[in-house]
Amino acid sequence: MKKPEFFVTPGYGENMLSRLHYSQAVKIDNRVEISGQGGIDDNLQIPEAIADEIAQAFRNVERTLATAGASWEDVIHVNSYHVGGFPPEVNDAMVKLFRHYMPNHAPIWTEVGVAALALPKMRVEIRVTAIVP
Repeated sequence: MKKPEFFVTPGYGENMLSRLHYSQAVKIDNRVEISGQGGIDDNLQIPEAIADEIAQAFRNVERTLATAGASWEDVIHVNSYHVGGFPPEVNDAMVKLFRHYMPNHAPIWTEVGVAALALPKMRVEIRVTAIVP
């Protein structure tokens, strides 16, 4: 087994490394694990609409996977964490984005309701596992 390689997403990931001392992704052999990605921009701002926050989280997952040489096409497992339950717009947005980012496969998915996430206004965080061919 190769030594783990750690990756930091440019922008918000560099901010998190400086402030909280953690990396956004780790690659061991052909497996990539990422930390939970929120729907934040590089200035840690969160969109008001939940669908926009979820879309930003998906873009952040994409950015983080790319830093480790992976993509959404390599994703095999998704964990999503949600504050405020699962109103229809949450699952509608998640499924729409699954189909957009992974049109050729359906990963396994665990969806969890939580009381709070890292930033007070965060309502979603997405963590994935990818296998790079």
